[in-house]
Amino acid sequence: MEIISEQACFGGTQGFYSHLSSVTGTTMRFAVYQPAQARGMKVPVLYYLAGLTCTEETATIKAGAQRLASEFGIMLVMPDTSPRGVGLPGEEDDWDFGTGAGFYLDAVKEPWADSYRMYSYIRDELRLLINENFNADIDLTGIFGHSMGGHGALTIALKNPDIYKSVSAFAPISSPMQCPWGQKAFTGYLGSDKASWIEYDAAELVKNGHRTTHILIDQGKADQFLEEQLKPEIFEAACKEAGQPLTCRLHDGYDHSYYFIQTFMEDHIRHHVSILKQS
Repeated sequence: MEIISEQACFGGTQGFYSHLSSVTGTTMRFAVYQPAQARGMKVPVLYYLAGLTCTEETATIKAGAQRLASEFGIMLVMPDTSPRGVGLPGEEDDWDFGTGAGFYLDAVKEPWADSYRMYSYIRDELRLLINENFNADIDLTGIFGHSMGGHGALTIALKNPDIYKSVSAFAPISSPMQCPWGQKAFTGYLGSDKASWIEYDAAELVKNGHRTTHILIDQGKADQFLEEQLKPEIFEAACKEAGQPLTCRLHDGYDHSYYFIQTFMEDHIRHHVSILKQS
């Protein structure tokens, strides 16, 4: 692991790091906020997964989470959203597929299968790297994210409740099998067999028996992607039918931007802290 930069922030340290990933075969970058409490003890850790076109810098700079993480003694880990510079044909053609659009799944379709493995990267390699190099409490881990990252947070948490004790999402792609973004990504990365898509669709996972702790979702009613791409009503209905605890809040006037995320970030941090402290 290499240190790119480290700066003092709210009494703790905001750092940017890189390492050569054996999962993606590329150099991956990630950000970590270490609160002051981490200097003397292991602290709970939250993984934040960003959305389409974003990098490890996006939420680190825009989300306004460090002050809250400092107050509650929470470590924040913010990884990149895909491998970069693999050099695959078409990798840079579209903003919603390829670079910046890893969709937090393990691709099986060539030529993407060797490098586009963000599910395994987040769950296995990055988590091990964080636990080995930072004062993170492996038993107190939560995950959240925005849009494509909200999709990633929901699916990863639902499939790994033994690892991720808390989960929330801002404007998640909550039923990707039913929207153009998800259909495009799943066809490109997973192929045409829709049976394989179910493993990366939060609504379908809930329908098929996967469970996690109480989920918090915030969604703006003025979000330009709400009706076509995000479809929270599908996920909400699946949770209600299955008895999966969910609070899904719709807010007048808020869109898909980080102004929306900043507004409700404190609620999400408090949601995770309340669950992790009971674990």
